[in-house]
Amino acid sequence: MTDLLPLTPDELLTTTRAVRRRLDLSRPVPLEVIREALEVALQAPSGGNRQHWHWIIVTDPEVKARVAEYYRRSHLAYREAGGEPADPAAARVATSSDHLREVMAEVPVLIIGAIRVGGPDLGDNQAGLWGSLLPAAWNLALALRARGLGTTWTTLHLQYEREVAEILGIPDDVRQGVLLPVAYTLGTDFRPGPRADLDSVVHINHW
Repeated sequence: MTDLLPLTPDELLTTTRAVRRRLDLSRPVPLEVIREALEVALQAPSGGNRQHWHWIIVTDPEVKARVAEYYRRSHLAYREAGGEPADPAAARVATSSDHLREVMAEVPVLIIGAIRVGGPDLGDNQAGLWGSLLPAAWNLALALRARGLGTTWTTLHLQYEREVAEILGIPDDVRQGVLLPVAYTLGTDFRPGPRADLDSVVHINHW
């Protein structure tokens, strides 16, 4: 088993950050480490314990480049539509995000979390569907962090979901939910991020 970082549960939960600029693009990531992290991640709950999730691990440079190009197109459109960042914190995130866009194809591993839906119509409320995939994807981010790897949660490629599905041979009844670019991190000293005051978002008994 891969050596784990000496993190308490609370430290793991609060320091699993969105990693973009600190992804080590030069260090290979063994497939065995990804599989080990996935074994942990798949202890997550799923509706009816059906476990309809699927995980597409992309390491082939040519395939990564094709997926990354669709991400790049979508990200450029997103940034253009969003205008200038509103404050310094938002500007830092935007700069970091721009960096990821330009190096996505160089990230050692891309992982797409997907789920079998049984048909194209997802209905109005999709909580049951995505609630059966996204906890496992977040578990994966945590398991990777514990092993000295980092990632960031991305969904912009979904603007081109069908095109990416064609590249990867994903069946029509399987929908993608998240793209995780994975690499070892440059250093492991991550800190909790700023969050809204707890009392501003917690409601006891009523809104």
